[in-house]
Order: sequence, then structure tokens, then C-alpha cells
Amino acid sequence: MRVGLLTREYPPDVYGGAGVHVEFLARELRSLTDLDVHCWGEATASERAAGVVRHRPWSALDGANDALRTFSVDLSVAAGLEGRELVHSHTWYANLAGHFGKLLHGIPHVMTAHSLEPLRPWKAEQLGGGYALSSWAERTAIEAADAVIAVSGAMREDILTCYPALDPAKVRVVHNGIDTALYQPDLGTDVLARIGLDADRPYVLFVGRITRQKGVPHLLRAVRDIDPDVQVVLCAGAPDTPEIDREFRDLYQELSGVREGVHWIPQMLPRPDVIQLLTHATVFVCPSVYEPLGIVNLEAMACGTAVVASRVGGIPEVVDDGRTGLLVDVDDDFEAHLARTLDALLADPEAARRMGEAGRERAVQEFGWDAVARRTVQLYEEILKPG
Repeated sequence: MRVGLLTREYPPDVYGGAGVHVEFLARELRSLTDLDVHCWGEATASERAAGVVRHRPWSALDGANDALRTFSVDLSVAAGLEGRELVHSHTWYANLAGHFGKLLHGIPHVMTAHSLEPLRPWKAEQLGGGYALSSWAERTAIEAADAVIAVSGAMREDILTCYPALDPAKVRVVHNGIDTALYQPDLGTDVLARIGLDADRPYVLFVGRITRQKGVPHLLRAVRDIDPDVQVVLCAGAPDTPEIDREFRDLYQELSGVREGVHWIPQMLPRPDVIQLLTHATVFVCPSVYEPLGIVNLEAMACGTAVVASRVGGIPEVVDDGRTGLLVDVDDDFEAHLARTLDALLADPEAARRMGEAGRERAVQEFGWDAVARRTVQLYEEILKPG
């Protein structure tokens, strides 16, 4: 089975959950299919030999709206799909390439929905008029796709609500996965020492991009009111817009002025560093206001850490409330509730330890990437089956 996997993000250029998903899905699919990966960037000779084809926006569009530059990449990708039997796209950055590939080469198009443009209106801040283009691209691709994979049951409901013209039978749930051999507790403390963390004091950890979706401003306001002895670690970078970057910086400065032990790490850390930080955190916090699944919560659970997360999207399908962590409703009192929930778990380290152990067990048993890949290939085979 000759499959083309289409994505913007691919190692080493991975900055979000969709990129993590594609990285590990591709690793597993290589043993099950003849796989080519089409992504952004400049491929090395070794990558090309391994079936990784990188594409760049047209230079004539340098300085143009990002949506237009994305479409130029999509055209290049579609032209490179000749000989593939099926194409599988991820995120709006690649969905149009999958749709063009379907039409141009007469092959089925499967797309995985990691998020939905209609549910992310704040993207208009980042893309301007390009948000109308990204929304059009997603709608065009999703309504014509041969199958749509939702990364959670909640995401499936959102897809069918946003796109009522879509046949429900085409929308399948295949949860995100986690490599629990890679993401496992690291008892070393060298990373903590390098950052300047006090290993004898508890800390709350956030890992994610500075976006409206991830709810970082809510977190910065909430942690003003938690136990002053608790450290706060923010692995937060890649701001969507200059405006949200300024908002984050202002809130960070304000927080740093009222409590000690606030650490901001703006650069993307190597994965082993993140794993060690996850391992030693007393609580991992995910304050997202929109999250189809929240793969970072799985990463924290696999490292044996309790999670406090917002009760949105697919997060309740990952974080078992009261067993592997605690969920907080996103309502008018979200920030106050988030602070109280963090404090409650920080005050009960034994409960946090039990939740961390249960989270590790749940990640191992229910979210392995090998199972995700097998379910994905079963869908490919169903679509390609004659008749």
C-alpha cells in the first residue's frame, strides 16, 4: 500500500501536538505501508532516501499572507503525489494538498482533524484575511474527503456540528497515542539544576505554545493565588501574534513581581529535557480553552505526573477526573477554580503521587502508537477495498 502522509510539521521542526502525532504515526506506518512523508522545509539526502520529501513556499510569495504561502506549498505537494495509492493529510496546512492530490491523481483522501478552524476564531489575529482562506481550505477538504479521523469522541461531535453536510459514517475516532518507552520517568535532576529550579520545592509545569487556544494568560493570572512556596515553570514559546506575545510578557513580568520561583523557558527544549521536567513536576497544568485531545497531557501522564486540566474537548477522554488528575470547568470563574484545584492537589502530595502512577498505567495500557497505526491502516484498507 503506497501512502502519502502530508503535514506541515515533521522532525526536527515539530512545535505542536499535530506534529508529534505525525512523527510517531509515521514511524509506525513505515513497517505497515510503503510510506512517503511530504512536509515543509529542505530535505537532507538521508531524508530523501527515507521517503521524506520537503517543500517550501514559492519565493514569489515572500512577505505575502501566510495562507497564500501555504497554498503554494499545497500545490507543490499535490504535484509530488504521483504513484501514491492513498493520501492522508494533517491540519489545514496540508488538507488542501490532500484534496488536490485526490482530484489530480484519482486517489482517496483521508484527513485527520486535530482542530477545526470554525472553533478557533482567534486565528484571525494571526492570519488576518488568511483565516477566511484557511477556513475555506478546511471545509473544502473535509467535505470531500473519503474518510475523516477524529482524535477524540468530542472532536467527532465538533466535526459533525461544524460540517453538517459531512456523512457521519465517514468520521472515525482514532485517539492520539504516546510512546511510553520514550516518555517515561527520568529521575535525573541535571535539567532542573541548569534551569535554576530548587529540587526540594514543588513546582507546577506548563508546556505549550503561547496561543489563545492554550489558555496561557488564564494560567498566569491563576497562579498568582496559589501557595507562594510553589515554583512555576513555563515552557512557553512560539507566540501566534505580537499582541499575544506582549500580553504574555506583561503578565509574566507582573507575576514575577509578586512571587518568587517563576521560571520562563521561551525556547523549545530538547525532548529529554522536557521529559525530566515532566517527571519531577508535582502537577502538570493544561489550561486550554479548546483542545481536541491534548497530547501533552498524555506525555505528562506517561512520565508519572498528575494533571490539572480544563474540561474541554477531548481532554476528559485522556485525563480520568479524580483518578489520573483533576478537571476544571472553563466558566466565568475559571481562573479562580484553576487556582483552587492546583492548590488542593499541591497540598496533598500523596494524592498527586497516586494520580501520577495511575496516569502512567493508563497511558501504557490504552494509548500506544502501535495500536493507533494498526487502526489507521485498517481504515486505509477499508477505503481501498474494491466495491
